Amino acid sequence: MTYLPQLKIPATYMRGGTSKGVFFNLQDLPKAAQVAGLARDALLLRVIGSPDPYGKQTDGMGGATSSTSKTVIVSATDKPDHDVDYLFGQVSIDKPFVDWSGNCGNLSAAVGSFAITSGLIDVSRIPENGIAIVRIWQANIGKTIIAHVPMTNGLVQESGDFELDGVTFPAAEVLVEFMHPADGEGAMFPTGNLVDDLVVPESVVAGGQLKVTMINAGIPTIFINAEAVGYTGSELQEAINNDIKALAMFEAIRAYGAVKMGLITDISEAEQRLHTPKVAFVAKPADYISSSDKCIAASDIDLSVRALSMGKLHHAMMGTAAVAIGAAAAIPGTLVNLAAGGGIRDSVNFGHPSGTLRVGAQASQVDGKWTVTKASMSRSARILMEGWVRIPVE
Repeated sequence: MTYLPQLKIPATYMRGGTSKGVFFNLQDLPKAAQVAGLARDALLLRVIGSPDPYGKQTDGMGGATSSTSKTVIVSATDKPDHDVDYLFGQVSIDKPFVDWSGNCGNLSAAVGSFAITSGLIDVSRIPENGIAIVRIWQANIGKTIIAHVPMTNGLVQESGDFELDGVTFPAAEVLVEFMHPADGEGAMFPTGNLVDDLVVPESVVAGGQLKVTMINAGIPTIFINAEAVGYTGSELQEAINNDIKALAMFEAIRAYGAVKMGLITDISEAEQRLHTPKVAFVAKPADYISSSDKCIAASDIDLSVRALSMGKLHHAMMGTAAVAIGAAAAIPGTLVNLAAGGGIRDSVNFGHPSGTLRVGAQASQVDGKWTVTKASMSRSARILMEGWVRIPVE
């Protein structure tokens, strides 16, 4: 039998925030994969090494976690006042599935750097030294992201002294602004309420009901109080991810919440929408020890938040979920706002398993409805490897 040589595709492996992913220029993909569909999904699955029943992604570029099983496609844009289009694909580890339903806020921090390095940005917009403002059209959700990319001697500055909890080494700071992050097709609060009673089977939660804040900002997110599900809000990954019953409970909450948010029509559809919505639990500030043995004092944070991604507790915080946290914290009466002490605020510093993160949000009420004009946070990004990925021709 004759076997064809592997397909060779230009690619860049990048870290953005607390995530890693394989970045592609759209024009470098095979023709069949330059458009959405089965060919594109099959290619990205093979690049990442999914589906892998062993859960390791050994035969691909994935890192066997939701934070490292990611792909990005960047291209020139026809959107006025924007520089590039950015499309994010969350690759399932053990299933033959790529979820295109949402954005990755962490990798958003790397898109500007990739676009500049790849020659996708008009040189007139790139300063020799200073900050390059890259206007990104996030194609998954139809939103604008502004990345402030530091430049030194005509090159993207990647090294620096900015430290980000959840990332081992310091790097250059990249300010990322998420413009009008609320769902453009519907209300920021899909039910019209800041707090809802979510009905779930009593086998999931005692009493069959939970207080929740459901918000479409950054990414659809369901917030619950930690104490309502038996937690303190100071848990680390092993407390949740080693507990099969806990993971099943959170997945059930996610499925029932997705129906109530109007994202799906039946809980069975949640299996085909793994990336969204997210589920997070919040608590008032408390002292705890982070996963890196850093002492987090209650006095240093406004609240604690733990969030699940792709069925597991995240090791830090998803960037898009941080946007949701910032937006919800800015609006008096949400569970997030109440956990942070209530009142009006334009930023919040929250604790997560790896440490702390500050996110800002500008919220206002128009005609009785809340809106968020901008959410912002600082991340870092750098190229880890560049060249080509190779996949078998099948």
